[in-house]
Amino acid sequence: MMSNRIGQPHKPSMAATAPAEPVPLYTKMVVSAFGGMGAATFCHPIDVVRIQMQLFEFKGTVDAVGSIVKRSGYGALYQGISGAYLRQWTYGSCRMGLYSFFLDKVQRDLPPGTQPSFVQKLGMGCTSGAIGSFVGNPAELGMVRMSADSRLEPEARRNYKHIGECIVRVAREEGVPALWKGATPTVIRAMLLSSSTLGVYSECKNLLPKYMPILKSTDLGNMFVSSLISSFVANIVCVPFDVVKSRIQQMPAPKPGEPPMYTGMMDCFAKGVAAEGPLVLYRGFTPAFIKLAPYTCISFILTENLMTMVTGRKAF
Repeated sequence: MMSNRIGQPHKPSMAATAPAEPVPLYTKMVVSAFGGMGAATFCHPIDVVRIQMQLFEFKGTVDAVGSIVKRSGYGALYQGISGAYLRQWTYGSCRMGLYSFFLDKVQRDLPPGTQPSFVQKLGMGCTSGAIGSFVGNPAELGMVRMSADSRLEPEARRNYKHIGECIVRVAREEGVPALWKGATPTVIRAMLLSSSTLGVYSECKNLLPKYMPILKSTDLGNMFVSSLISSFVANIVCVPFDVVKSRIQQMPAPKPGEPPMYTGMMDCFAKGVAAEGPLVLYRGFTPAFIKLAPYTCISFILTENLMTMVTGRKAF
């Protein structure tokens, strides 16, 4: 006997009203890694210029590009690309994958139509950035060393063939803990970077349609403007830690009986400012922003669209 009479409103079944199953963490991490690799392919030459400007003296960004190409050819702009790719499968996948996972989890516990607070988003960005940067520090160290190698004198070059050889040689020649050299400023920078980019991006995506109705939350234009704003905020916050991180990771191993060039993050800060002035902490700001802005735009937009294609759900 049918319980619903003709004319009565249909009562949806439990299956129809049940919330969609959450996207597994591993899916979010894999999608995030591919999105990051796409961005790294485009932006790596800018990263090479940024790293070399932080480590060596140049008159400016144009001079740095010209000097790198003149010294070692155009191929030098892609030195360390294997490290950049590995970095996306460690740091990048954790940073964006975990943030997206946390965002989903918090969102499911909120009433429909409401969003996590901006402070919650910043906290999720800090957490995902800290985990990702610690996991990805060996790849980060390798990318920095390989990107800067062509600038060293021939006898001082390490000549790593690829990121795998770099990691193995560092572990064998300097000890396994050396793979986490510079981990403290790396983690602090990643926490600031992830909270700035991911938190500000998520917040901007929701706020922009209220003030600029033409930019709907799912539009490409909204994603672009949101990622540009988040990149600028993150660059101001993170460049000083990026300078220190690069210098600590690139410093040579001390000879027996000699102290290391830097004993830690604060020592590197103090020595850099004392020797070169406070503006040294913002050396490489222009290439850092030129790299971060397109990298953030490409990686976020690719990840958002790949996630929609694979899962039918938004990433952030």
